[in-house]
Amino acid sequence: MKLTNNQSNSKSKGVDYWTKRISDQEMPALCSTVKTLEKLAKDDVSSLGILGKSVMHDNALTSRILRVANSATYSKGVSQVTTVSRASVVLGFDTIRNICITAKLLSSLLESEGLTQSVYQRLIKLMARAFQAAMLAKMMLKDHDEELQEEVFIASLLYHLGESAFWSTGCEEAVELDAAIAECDDPRLEKAIIRETLGTSFNTLSLGIARNWGLGDVLLKSLSNPNERTPEIRSIYLANQISELLAQDPLPAELLQQRLKQTADMLEIKVDELKGRMIRCSHATKKLAEAYGAKVLVAYLPNPKYLTKDLNAEVELPVVRMPDMTIQLKKLRELTNCAVTKADFNQVITTTLEGILNGVGVDRCGVLLLSPNRKRLQPRIVLGDGAEQMKNEFIIKLEQPQCLFCDCIELKQPMFVDEPSSPKWRLYMDDDLKNKTSSRGFMISPILVEQKVIGIIYADRESSDRSLNQLEFDNFTHFSQLANVCLSASMGH
Repeated sequence: MKLTNNQSNSKSKGVDYWTKRISDQEMPALCSTVKTLEKLAKDDVSSLGILGKSVMHDNALTSRILRVANSATYSKGVSQVTTVSRASVVLGFDTIRNICITAKLLSSLLESEGLTQSVYQRLIKLMARAFQAAMLAKMMLKDHDEELQEEVFIASLLYHLGESAFWSTGCEEAVELDAAIAECDDPRLEKAIIRETLGTSFNTLSLGIARNWGLGDVLLKSLSNPNERTPEIRSIYLANQISELLAQDPLPAELLQQRLKQTADMLEIKVDELKGRMIRCSHATKKLAEAYGAKVLVAYLPNPKYLTKDLNAEVELPVVRMPDMTIQLKKLRELTNCAVTKADFNQVITTTLEGILNGVGVDRCGVLLLSPNRKRLQPRIVLGDGAEQMKNEFIIKLEQPQCLFCDCIELKQPMFVDEPSSPKWRLYMDDDLKNKTSSRGFMISPILVEQKVIGIIYADRESSDRSLNQLEFDNFTHFSQLANVCLSASMGH
């Protein structure tokens, strides 16, 4: 491939040039923050107080740190922390330092200015993969101490730091390299093009930046010796490999199956159990990305849909159900007929859920019935994506002090939780409820028989990660109210 003059000149630049340029010109704020935090790590006595002061002047950074510290991933179940110093005491300095580095990295890269659309897309996709890899690596070491988990998280996140930083510059070389890679369909040739353009490889650049910024030994080892067999280095390598494979289209099923088997063997579990853990990890990753104020990454996170089926079978894309007025009217007529004929409970509920799923246009919905002691809700009939998993796991305990489902039952009113992380709903959302429900919102409505609540109808768009609106809630409410009319009619009232 013929090089432009710009590319030819850059052959002599190499790793030192790009490390210095990125550290001094392109990302000085991130470089300074990281170096400060690494120095503080060596001074246990005064580090907590200095950390609080060092980020105090940056309101956006402070806000992100506190949001993440209070998120489902990090919250220790105590009352919300309201200062960085307090968060450091509750979670430990190492955890807060890594939250701080992650927040600063994401904001530095996401706020890169002057990028072409193509370069920006490449950067966002790379960041999304890195964020998912970080969560996967941490999940793989869940039986190890928290300090090691945090080291592995940050090392996985920064594993492609050189490449991310390069794309974020938006420089002439980045635009030219992006165009050259887009034309290339051979991974081996792609590496040669990168080396000619930069005068070095992305991996070597990541290593150069990691050394210059004084980043931890775990990251340095993972970059310089990725085949080392220690649990932490192995986790970082496999997490990045799996995250990259899941993002490819078409999916390299055979290679992904091989990596999953290697990971399962390392963890001494079956591949199916690993897939289950990874799907739960994927949901947690979405929620954590939002806590970091990086919602833009969510749409580009590697899709876990491949993990729910045989990788060697043909992969079907999930159906995204849109609102359909024709189906709504058809199902509402069927429900009206159920009231006239006094249809049984199962027919009424199944018709209602079919109308909500395919008419209102949600990803999943179900009926949860109250247990005999009325202390929990258990799934009875579930339709949509992940129905089997929801039926097994979506059990709601009604004993917490602030209980959303309790209010729905006591008030006998439908409820629309439009933004679960907003101040209006946040106090209701304990860790268990966050892990079960969609972070983009959900709808619930009581099931009434003889004016007594016997359960709840639930619906959300968890798998497609879409929001719900007021009109859709109104239509959901219409279905649930008509279902209650049918149930009352079937009881002879």
